[in-house]
Amino acid sequence: MTEQPDTPDTTDTTDTLGLRITRFLPATPDEVFDAYTDADKQKIWFSILDEKPGIVDIHVDLRVGGKQTAVWGPDADTLFHETQTFLEIDRPHRLVTESTGGGPDGSAMTTHIEVTFDAQDDGCLVTVVQTGFPAVEVRDFFSQEVWNGAFARIEAYLRAQHA
Repeated sequence: MTEQPDTPDTTDTTDTLGLRITRFLPATPDEVFDAYTDADKQKIWFSILDEKPGIVDIHVDLRVGGKQTAVWGPDADTLFHETQTFLEIDRPHRLVTESTGGGPDGSAMTTHIEVTFDAQDDGCLVTVVQTGFPAVEVRDFFSQEVWNGAFARIEAYLRAQHA
């Protein structure tokens, strides 16, 4: 297996804050793309590493102009929400969305997300470029926590599927 380290990076430009992160996952691009976009699979991996199940509600209309809506959290009083609008879909190679989300504190933001799924001999290299963060601290939180947590969950899901 070709191990690729996680490589968070910032892609700041003059008018937007962004990040770029890559992760090697042990599955084909088709399997990774499906895990990333299929509501039933997401419902599994969203909580796969949690000690308590919590709440996960996801709906996906995977077509250009379609939306994915997700609500999740440890309990009804601590829910996060996100709506992604699909701008480009090139299964299983590339996915581009506009994402609007927020947390239980009432915060909200909209970002632009490009995800690529590149085949490797023994898996898939996923690259995420996300731009439009309102502050450096938010961008850094997504770079260090949000995406690494999502990748860890997707990887655990994929490994369980191959076991």
